[in-house]
Amino acid sequence: MYMHIVMMEFTAAAGPEFFAQVQAFAKRILQECTGVQLYHFGANEADRSSGYSHAVVSVFESSAEHDRYQISPAHVEMKAYMGPFIQRIAVYDGGAL
Repeated sequence: MYMHIVMMEFTAAAGPEFFAQVQAFAKRILQECTGVQLYHFGANEADRSSGYSHAVVSVFESSAEHDRYQISPAHVEMKAYMGPFIQRIAVYDGGAL
């Protein structure tokens, strides 16, 4: 199992339409990418989030499946769409028990 967690702070321009489109990308990734065990985009409810208001939490069968996801059309398009709205980002990639 391999985990990929992305915490993000967005610009003020990220409104309801933006978040709906990101959810659509998340659903598309689940449909199109193999080896994805969990893929969730959601609001961060932690009171100690340091401004990281949202996160992608994903689990892959292996690091190789994660690597395939990274270059998939769905993920590449999602990153291109989200990029102009991201103010700060922090990423964790690593194995899990």
